[in-house]
Amino acid sequence: MKNKPLWYGGLALSVLAAVLLADKKRPHPGATRPNPKAPARTRQRIYVAARPERVWQVLSRLEEWPRWQPAIRAVRLRGPLRPGTLFDWKFSGTRMHSVLHTVVPQQALGWSGWATGSSAVQNWTLTPYPDGGTDVRVEESLEGWLGRLLRPAFQHRL
Repeated sequence: MKNKPLWYGGLALSVLAAVLLADKKRPHPGATRPNPKAPARTRQRIYVAARPERVWQVLSRLEEWPRWQPAIRAVRLRGPLRPGTLFDWKFSGTRMHSVLHTVVPQQALGWSGWATGSSAVQNWTLTPYPDGGTDVRVEESLEGWLGRLLRPAFQHRL
């Protein structure tokens, strides 16, 4: 019975390896709307004193997201800015793989993404104000076992 802890440790590592391998082969999620019941989610709204065209210029340059979103690093867009295009990036140290599902210039941008143990959906909506400003809304959800496990850390950074 001396080897029992070793056996349990080996079993735990095998299960973890199987989960990680299965998770890596999982196709991208098809969701286009954030899940209101996800363990981590946010909905934000802000007035920007710039026309939607200018806000779109900033929002649609994915490679420049790290300039204004400190939790994001190293975005790489793998094609033109249109639905179906993949992009890779890091969010708080987690490597994410994502696909654009909505691209409506000056109006909306949305993506679905996945990483080991988690999946996310984020949608941005731009609405012009009569004074020339823009109502910017963002809604996001993060779910999966990693999202549940690290909910406080992720919720703070969404």
